[in-house]
Amino acid sequence: MAAEFVGTAFLVMAVVGSGVMASTLSPDDAGLQLLQNSLATGAALVALIVALQPVSASFNPVVTLMERALGMIGSRTAAGLIGGQVLGGLAGTVVANLMFGLDAVSFSTHQRAGVPLWLAEVIATVGLLLVIFGTVRSGRADRVAFAAGGYITAAYWFTSSTSFANPAVTIARTVTDTFAGIAPSSAPAFILAQLLGGAAGYVLVRFLYPSFTAVSAAPAADRKVLS
Repeated sequence: MAAEFVGTAFLVMAVVGSGVMASTLSPDDAGLQLLQNSLATGAALVALIVALQPVSASFNPVVTLMERALGMIGSRTAAGLIGGQVLGGLAGTVVANLMFGLDAVSFSTHQRAGVPLWLAEVIATVGLLLVIFGTVRSGRADRVAFAAGGYITAAYWFTSSTSFANPAVTIARTVTDTFAGIAPSSAPAFILAQLLGGAAGYVLVRFLYPSFTAVSAAPAADRKVLS
């Protein structure tokens, strides 16, 4: 739970903080702002997974629910990890706001709604689960950090929603009225789309990777957490 709290907090700090910095450095270039935001987020995600994977490094309730559905963790563990992720995300937003001299909490006014954006969240979440669990279930858990970070960086650009794909991060981004924010009224539909994407991702992963492939060369910590 502590690892999920800390990891999600730093991930959200990267998302929100780089968004504020991008808006400050490139106020008239939305494309450059998105580039700066996506590179910072993807790089932070790689680093955090590498550092915390031996403990716990999902940082995403949909990923944790997928682990539960696949029998990798129990229900009580899943609930605890999700709680850590949600609280960590909110803490990360507060810290990011304070670092840039903003109010600790300021609800976002950035409306993100409509079928195209909801569809984008379904697709983004399916793709994220495919990348993570395709890597893990084919016995390459030591590479999941780079796969997930690379995918998220790319998904910022090929999805109309800029690929939130994470309920904890979505909740956290409601309390910052900055580049990365999402209005509280827009968050429930995003989260529902992410959960639908999670269900579709589960079906796809089970179809493509019906069994887990162990690799003897994988680090001991990776073998321990992958059932």
